[in-house]
Amino acid sequence: MSVTLDLARPRPAATPAPVNLTGLTRAQLSAALVSSGVATPAAARMRAGQVWGWLHKHGVTSFDAMSNVAKEARAALADRFMLTRPEIAERQESVDGTIKWLIRFAPGIEAETVFIPNVGQGSGALCVSSQVGCTLNCTFCHTGTQALVRNLTAAEIIAQVQVARDDLGEWTAAPGERRLTNVVFMGMGEPLYNLDAVADALDVISDNEGIAISRRRITVSTSGVVPQLKALGERTGAALAISLHATTDALRDELVPINRKYPIAELLAAIRAYPGLSNARRVTFEYVMLKGINDSPAEARALVRLLAGIPAKINLIPFNPWPGSPYVCSDRAAIDAFATIVNRAGYASPIRRPRGRDILAACGQLKSESEKQRASVRRSASAAES
Repeated sequence: MSVTLDLARPRPAATPAPVNLTGLTRAQLSAALVSSGVATPAAARMRAGQVWGWLHKHGVTSFDAMSNVAKEARAALADRFMLTRPEIAERQESVDGTIKWLIRFAPGIEAETVFIPNVGQGSGALCVSSQVGCTLNCTFCHTGTQALVRNLTAAEIIAQVQVARDDLGEWTAAPGERRLTNVVFMGMGEPLYNLDAVADALDVISDNEGIAISRRRITVSTSGVVPQLKALGERTGAALAISLHATTDALRDELVPINRKYPIAELLAAIRAYPGLSNARRVTFEYVMLKGINDSPAEARALVRLLAGIPAKINLIPFNPWPGSPYVCSDRAAIDAFATIVNRAGYASPIRRPRGRDILAACGQLKSESEKQRASVRRSASAAES
């Protein structure tokens, strides 16, 4: 009988990465504190409330800053969890005050986030990403030319709000003094393909004892993932925006390819059934103005007929060019004529003022290029050579 000895040194079990508490809902935070032994079940709600306030009301990045938490509990929290912010790979500011951050969550995992000041009286909007890249391939959208890398986690979505509030100095600002008042899920990716993370992030962002941005000031934009629309409304209560851009299936198939799976009639039926839709909570239809493609008076009249009976606002978006784009923005006269027809039919149809075009931060221009050398690196290299 022969015996073979295995002399290979056993590999130690991989240590799981610490959980970032930023991405947890209140219920998840309480459960994490109990399962880690940081709090007893009886004390979990109180302890979670303390931690929650420091994270989302004060924006701290160190457990040591949580002065009303016992020293032993702070040490236990630091041993088991983390509060780290992602890296800001690049920050650009437009001549119009728009700020764009390229945020690196991990090697090769980068997304862009944009703050647009003064979108209304005393308000500013943060455009957040829900994915790195996109699968939808809308032909007028720069993001659509970047392959999907992965979904962002709830913590990574919330981190975009934290990064913006850090930069804007908003953690100590009184509610009436805040510049960041609205959040729009209109950045990179299709939010409804990442609904679990989007819903959790929205719960955190809207909590009154934390970041406290009202759900009525949070808008989720989708290209039309019909099966998820009802769940979006029921789970989030967010305002709904639809990336429409055409009045016929033939044209929308070309501009927004997901239309081949969920055509216009099916999309509109789901919108009419959206939870909470009313004259007080209208759906926003986004319509990019493409010269000679979808900007004729006939298209405007067709749009009015198509949306008849739906409580709606129609945002007309002058096309924002990007390198290699195949389209041209409609002339201002054509946009004005289109808006007049829609207005006369009783729909609010504001013409969106392009913001951040000079830094490719406008609608449809976002692209992280994670798979390529970043523009900032090329500029640094060029400066060094000079």
